[in-house]
Amino acid sequence: MARAPSIVRESLKVRVQSGFKNPLVVRDGEGCYIKDVDNKKYLDFHSIVCTNNVGYGRPELKEVIKQYSKRGVYKIDGTFFYTEEALILAKKVLKTLPHSLKKVFFINSGAEAVENAIKLVYSKKGPYTGVCMENAFHGRTLGALTFTNSKSIHKRNFPMFPHHELQFCSEKDYCRYKELEDLIVREVTPAFVIMECVQGEGGYRPASKAFVQYLRKITKEHDIAFIIDEIQSGMGRTGKWWSFEHYNVVPDIMTAAKSLQVGATITSAQYDVNKEEIGSISSTWGGGHLIDLAMGSAVMDIIQKENLVKNAERMGKYMLNRFKEIQMKYPGKIIDARGLGLMIGVEMDNKHRQQKIIDAAFKGKLLLLGASEKTIRIAPPMVIDEATADKGIEILEKLIKKY
Repeated sequence: MARAPSIVRESLKVRVQSGFKNPLVVRDGEGCYIKDVDNKKYLDFHSIVCTNNVGYGRPELKEVIKQYSKRGVYKIDGTFFYTEEALILAKKVLKTLPHSLKKVFFINSGAEAVENAIKLVYSKKGPYTGVCMENAFHGRTLGALTFTNSKSIHKRNFPMFPHHELQFCSEKDYCRYKELEDLIVREVTPAFVIMECVQGEGGYRPASKAFVQYLRKITKEHDIAFIIDEIQSGMGRTGKWWSFEHYNVVPDIMTAAKSLQVGATITSAQYDVNKEEIGSISSTWGGGHLIDLAMGSAVMDIIQKENLVKNAERMGKYMLNRFKEIQMKYPGKIIDARGLGLMIGVEMDNKHRQQKIIDAAFKGKLLLLGASEKTIRIAPPMVIDEATADKGIEILEKLIKKY
């Protein structure tokens, strides 16, 4: 007798409905595939929202868990005590970044990483207006939520900080480049600008290079903190360790999480905590969740050892080309196929078609996830090869043809 239906049914009685996408009860995984409690095998085309960039069933990660099972302590207050795991991971993260990004603050999640990026700026400048992009997503905690604009339900009835939204400019958009300058002249010099170089929940939309460089230029000229959110796009997914590398800019502060296994706020010296500010940012488990920190370190080692950043670049080009070919076959159904590395958005002509395809794909053992109103995100584990990619693309093409 199948176990998944009863687990789903009982879960809905005792758990808050936070947005479960399909009745999948995860038990195991191998490579690009997830297995449920009934041993059904699903090809994962979104890496559980980019949290599993190196795939499933990794012996290196199993070994980390095995080694820590021998320990008598797994979680300590990482802001009161030092841990070797936090030191090792911080050094590995900083090694992938420009030298101007000098210090790391570890935290539980991506939203908390954004919260602390904002707090670092407010500590120096005061609680002035922050600037974000239309259709941005930076998290669901109240501070980060102010600067999140991808879906109205995320913010309904919640209070917000002073903020201003700019148009997000992709290569295909007509862009109002002077918008930030106009804000400064008309109203106020903001404390910070925060953006994703590739919007995640906003539809897997890469920003135009000219737009990102313009924002960096204006923020430098006016001493405005420039924060880049790498929570989904980082850790090699776009074919670079960090998506901002595609744009020849360097932020003042960066956030990371998901595939890193912990949240991280990485700052330049300008926004580092000084002696008078010690205690302004803190967290019980920040830098003290030993297993997650060790797992993050092992993930970075795998990415480097197996050259998965290069594979994300190569396979991203391959898969995007395949989707562009499918778009040419069905131009009335697919209005755009875009992306950077293995962060690809296939935008349908309407939400109804998008959802029908996602639901049907689950029945066909392919895991898909929406982004924005009409887009299907394609973000498989970075270990994917052409044969595995072709299996998922073949399923998806049949569904596009059908629906």
